[in-house]
Amino acid sequence: TNFIKKTMGNILQVIDYPSPNFNERPNGYSIDCIVLHYTDTSTLQEALDILTDPKCEVSSHYVIDEDGTIYRLVDDEKRAWHAGKSHWQGRDNVNHFSIGIELQNGGYHAGYALQGTWPEFSKPQIASLKNLLRHLIAKFSIDPSNIIGHSDVAPGRKIDPGPAFPWHELEDFGKF
Repeated sequence: TNFIKKTMGNILQVIDYPSPNFNERPNGYSIDCIVLHYTDTSTLQEALDILTDPKCEVSSHYVIDEDGTIYRLVDDEKRAWHAGKSHWQGRDNVNHFSIGIELQNGGYHAGYALQGTWPEFSKPQIASLKNLLRHLIAKFSIDPSNIIGHSDVAPGRKIDPGPAFPWHELEDFGKF
């Protein structure tokens, strides 16, 4: 099911692609953080297959393809399984209080790290990310300093969204 939501003067189109890999957020936890990931897969379909496979036990709230298409896998209010063993601002288990966004990108999996280069994130993908971030920041009153990478909440274990992620593109959110 497609839906269109008007958000802060922009149109945000999201395609529902439900994942069974979620549960309820524990009582007392509110959403105050957004964790950015890369899929570490060669194709969007490969990423969607993993993130919706009950045997894999991983998911995210959103996946953004290289063409800018946004897929919603888990409702915002539910707890997606994206951060794993994680810690942020004195709290463990970041999944309890965060939204996870995956960006389609081959990342480390594609062997770029071994070659000394990393795949770029496309302009349409980053434009869609920014629109989605504007929506989520407004919806949950998230401080832009809490837009972070998987590497921030699981240092030494995770490296995404990786060294090619254009953090400078998020300057207009007041974080950088």
